[in-house]
Amino acid sequence: MGRTRPAVPDAAQGPAAGTDKRGAVVAALMLSMALAALDATIVSTAVPQIVGDLGGFSVFSWLFSGYLLAVTVMLPVYGKLSDTFGRKPVLIAGSVLFMVGSLLCATAWNMAALIAFRVVQGLGGGALQGTVQTLAADLYPLKERPKIQAKLSTVWATSAVAGPALGGVLAAYADWRWIFLINLPIGAVALWLIVRHLHEPRREPVPRPRVDWAGALAVFACGGVLLTALVQGGVAWGWLSPPSTALLGTGVVLIVAVVVIERRAAEPIIPGWVWRRRTIAAVNLACGALGLLMVAPTVFLPTYAQAVLGLGPIAAGFVLSVWTLSWPLSAALSQHVYRRIGFRNTAMIGIGTATVILLAFPFLPYPGEPWQPALLMLLLGGALGLFQLPLLVGVQSTVGWAERGTTTASVLFCRQTGQTLGAALFGAVANGVLAARLGGAGDLDAVTRALDEPGGASEELRRAVAAAVHSVYFGAACAAGIAFLVLLLVAPRRFPVIKTPED
Repeated sequence: MGRTRPAVPDAAQGPAAGTDKRGAVVAALMLSMALAALDATIVSTAVPQIVGDLGGFSVFSWLFSGYLLAVTVMLPVYGKLSDTFGRKPVLIAGSVLFMVGSLLCATAWNMAALIAFRVVQGLGGGALQGTVQTLAADLYPLKERPKIQAKLSTVWATSAVAGPALGGVLAAYADWRWIFLINLPIGAVALWLIVRHLHEPRREPVPRPRVDWAGALAVFACGGVLLTALVQGGVAWGWLSPPSTALLGTGVVLIVAVVVIERRAAEPIIPGWVWRRRTIAAVNLACGALGLLMVAPTVFLPTYAQAVLGLGPIAAGFVLSVWTLSWPLSAALSQHVYRRIGFRNTAMIGIGTATVILLAFPFLPYPGEPWQPALLMLLLGGALGLFQLPLLVGVQSTVGWAERGTTTASVLFCRQTGQTLGAALFGAVANGVLAARLGGAGDLDAVTRALDEPGGASEELRRAVAAAVHSVYFGAACAAGIAFLVLLLVAPRRFPVIKTPED
C-alpha cells in the first residue's frame, strides 16, 4: 500500500483529534459538508424566482461564480490556518461566516447585494470544505479513513440529487429566501456539536505563530483575478478583448508577487514543499485533471439529454445523477483494492477505466436511448470513486498533523481550479463546434433558449449539440489520460505513508 515511515514526534505528527463522542463529531462534519454540498445545487433551481424578484438577469451567473471564486481562493488560506491554530477554531469561524452570509443573502434587496453576500458565504464555505476533509483524517487512523470518506461522499451524492428538488420546492411553495435561511438551523446544530464534542489535544508550547497575512492577501487577489478571467472570458466578453487581456496580465503580475512574498515568508500560506514532494505534487495535478474532466458530465450532459434525447429537465437530471449512486459505493470499497496493490495503482485503474468510458460516449448511437448515457455515467461514477478516494486518503497519510490541513487544501484547490478551467475550456470547445455546425449562428445560450420553446430543438440543432458534447467528452477523456500519465510518471510507486500507533 505504501512505504511506511515511523511515527514522528508529537510536535510534528500531532495526535488524532480527540472527542468524547466521535459519532457526534462525525455527524457535525456531515452536516457541515451538507451545507457546502447543498449550496452548490440548491440555488440553481430558484434562479427564475430570484431574477423575477430582484432583477439583474445579465449578471445572475455571478451568484455561482462569486461563490466559487471565494471558496477556491480561500482553500489554501484556511488550510494553513488550520495547521497553525488547529481545526476547531477554523471550522467554527468558517461555519459562523457561512451562516452570516446565508442570513445576509436572505435579506438581499437587489442582485448586486445578493452577489456580494454570496461571496461572504463562499468565504465561509472554503473553511467548511477543506477543514471537514482534514478533520476526517485526524479522527480516524489510516485503516478506518475510507469509512468516513465514504460517508462524506454519500453526503455529496445525496445533495446532488436532493438539492435541486429542495430548491424547486422552496422557491415554488415558500419563497426563494428560504433556500438560504434553511442553512441556519443545519449550521447551528453542526456548530453546537463541534463546540461541545470536538476536543483537540494540547500541543507542545510554541512561539507565537506568525501568520502570513501578506501572502494570504496576495493569494486571494491572484486567485480572484485569474478565476474571474476564466469564468467570464468568452461569456461576458471575448477572450482577446481588453478586459480579458487586462485580467490575465494582472494575474501574471500577481503570480510573480505571490512567489516573491511566499519565498520570503517565515510561514508561507502555500509552502514550497507542496510542489517539491512527488506524492503531493502528483496528487494535486491528478485531481486538477479530475476537476477538468468532471465538467463534461455535470455541465453538458443535461443539455445533451434534453436537446438530443428529448427528455424533460427532471429526467435529464436523473441521467446525470446515477453516478452519485456508484461513486460513493466504489469509494467505500476501494480500500480492499489499495490495501493489496497500493494507492497509486488503484487510482491508475480507476482513471484508466474512466478514460475508456469517456471515449465511449462519442460512439453512442444517434439519437440513442436514455439508458445508454445513464449506464456510462453509472460506470464513470464507479471508476472515479476508485480514483479519487485512494489519492485523498493516500496523500493525507504521507504527512503529519501539522501539514495535513495545507496538503488537503492544496488538493481541493487544484480540483476546484480544474473545474473552473474546464468550464471555460470546454465551453469554448462546445461553442466552436456549434458555430461550425450551425453556420456561425449558434452557441450554448441559443441552445438553452431553444429548449424552452415548444419544438425548439430542430434536427439540425440536435445533431449540432450531439457533436459539441461528443467533442467535450473527447476532451474530458484527454484530461483523464493526463491524470493517468501524471500518476505513472510523477507519483512514486508506493506512497511514503506515516504509520501511527492506531495503525
